[in-house]
Amino acid sequence: MKFIVNGGRRLEGEIKVLGSKNAATPIISATILTSRPCVIENVPKIGDVATLLAILASMGSEISWLGERTLRIVNKDIDPKKIDLHLVRRIRSSVLLVAPILARFGEFVTGTPGGCHIGVRPLDAHLESFKDLGIEVNYNATKDLYRLKTPKKYDKSSVILKEFSVTATENLMMLGYKIPSLEINLAAAEPHVQDLGAFLKKLGMSIEGLGTHLISIKGANKINSSKEVKHSIISDPIEAGTFFILGALTGNLRIKKVPVNYLTAPLHKLKEFGVDFSVTEDTVTVKKGFGKLKGIKIQTLPYPGFPTDLQAPYGVLATQSRGESLIFDTLYEGRLRYIKELAKMGAKAKILDPHRAIIYGRTPLHGASIKSLDLRAGATLVIAALTAKGKSILNDAEQIDRGYEKLEERLRLLGADITRTK
Repeated sequence: MKFIVNGGRRLEGEIKVLGSKNAATPIISATILTSRPCVIENVPKIGDVATLLAILASMGSEISWLGERTLRIVNKDIDPKKIDLHLVRRIRSSVLLVAPILARFGEFVTGTPGGCHIGVRPLDAHLESFKDLGIEVNYNATKDLYRLKTPKKYDKSSVILKEFSVTATENLMMLGYKIPSLEINLAAAEPHVQDLGAFLKKLGMSIEGLGTHLISIKGANKINSSKEVKHSIISDPIEAGTFFILGALTGNLRIKKVPVNYLTAPLHKLKEFGVDFSVTEDTVTVKKGFGKLKGIKIQTLPYPGFPTDLQAPYGVLATQSRGESLIFDTLYEGRLRYIKELAKMGAKAKILDPHRAIIYGRTPLHGASIKSLDLRAGATLVIAALTAKGKSILNDAEQIDRGYEKLEERLRLLGADITRTK
């Protein structure tokens, strides 16, 4: 799949931020914990969600859409032994199925999850914490299968994660559904972790410390009700931040449904760059203005620091800012590969090592044939192509569909010249 982009057009208008990809996948996974019907609102209709739902369906989940983005899931009669391992190996989010299945069924056999190639993403944080709690973990390298089994009784009630792993934190939170008391040290604090916590509370769990690095959990109260569990997913902070850069480089955009409270660091970096923007409640208005932009330093950190998922879009902003910008992605050694694609478009940059790069601005961008290396890099290069003069061909555009719903259609409403082709 390809996007054909004729750049250099001014974009104007209003665009709404949709539901968070990173909140949708753990919350959909968490519905496995209960046989009660779950109604999830503000679900983004993206590739990773579709694949995750297909995995649930392979186990016998009853799934129906009640509206454009409202999903009803009933996991009353699911069988984890029927799971489609081919689909499991397609997305990273499938790792989030491990804990809810273990919590409900006591054992699980699964394959290694897939996902974007942005560097080493081991499962150590998950597996070591599981083992600390007494869960048996066996791996068959020949078949690439993990066999996990819970103990008859959890003797340990505290886990220290080896890193601020978001998905390991989320897995432990879901595992806590059947543990009387669990304390997670060095827990991730990201917005989607907090949203998962809000959903788990609706399942009867007691959770304290959401948004901090120490989360305390008490297992779910016995609820024999068949009443529906309802939850609305938060707006996507990463999609919002991506649109900030789109506005700063292409025109005058009003971005609606912005989760402003979760975007303190990205908004602060916009101010450092010299971007002309304003914030009112859940709306951020961003105006194009190259003349005021200046290079800065960007260092990614766990929340509430600057998110790694926004490092690449802000890197495009750096190409249009006067002076040098230092990009330091502390988390993933593969996140800087997009810079080589920007260089094909005329950007001047130097990759210092797998985690650091210098971008020299301001350099005009021109159209080129480029590749969508991963989900976030793909959205980044769409912005670059819209900023550039001339025609760009963005290959492997299906990567973008994994995290952004109908992106090209939404951009065309703003005046973008972008089409999809095979």
